[in-house]
Amino acid sequence: MTPDRFSSKLPWKETLSFGHHDSHSCIVVDYFVSTMGKDFDRMERVYQMYCESMKKLSLAIMELLAISLGIERSHYRELFEEGRSIMRCNYYPPCQEPEMTMGTGPHCDPTALTILNQDEHVGGLEVFASNKWQAVRPLHNALVINLGDTFMALANGRYKSCLHRAVVHRHGERRSLAFFVCPREDKTIRPPEDLAAGGRLYPDFTWAQFVEFTQRHYRADVRTLHTFTNWLQSSSSTSMSA
Repeated sequence: MTPDRFSSKLPWKETLSFGHHDSHSCIVVDYFVSTMGKDFDRMERVYQMYCESMKKLSLAIMELLAISLGIERSHYRELFEEGRSIMRCNYYPPCQEPEMTMGTGPHCDPTALTILNQDEHVGGLEVFASNKWQAVRPLHNALVINLGDTFMALANGRYKSCLHRAVVHRHGERRSLAFFVCPREDKTIRPPEDLAAGGRLYPDFTWAQFVEFTQRHYRADVRTLHTFTNWLQSSSSTSMSA
């Protein structure tokens, strides 16, 4: 039985999300200025530098993943160099009845990679492994790397999406920074031939199609990629028959 994101427990958090991509060198700064004004000048530059550092780190991780799969080292790096990533700041207030709510319900990220900077004082991240929820203990100066559905498709299932959730604390407030690594919207998500020799698990799709699906038709949970694949194949069959 898989955990369900949707239950009587409601999300207990506040978030601030904004985009980042290399083609616009000051996109984060411009976002803060346009939405919050010049009073946040110092903060906006910190977040701009943070996003640039996370993007650099993500490309290095992509090289390591390619090496681990025995394919050309630059394969994934080249796919994501022009990507448009998402930065999300999470705040989980204390909750006197934490069993009645959920910080973030069980789900796999639809993006390719998530780089998470956890609060060092108040834990809350849990992953579903060995058929049970297990806490990911915060470590000083350590980042948590989660693989998402898009990379699972790019690896033809060799790597699996990380099923995770966030729980809230009765007395302590928790903060986290999540950097979601995405390809450019028009990039085709397809595994390299070496990983698809035994057959394909997922059809070709673009990141734009996947985003549209998760924004308009289906909120990300534990079966997003599977449901999206069925939706994509169904839509393709309908178009051909028409």
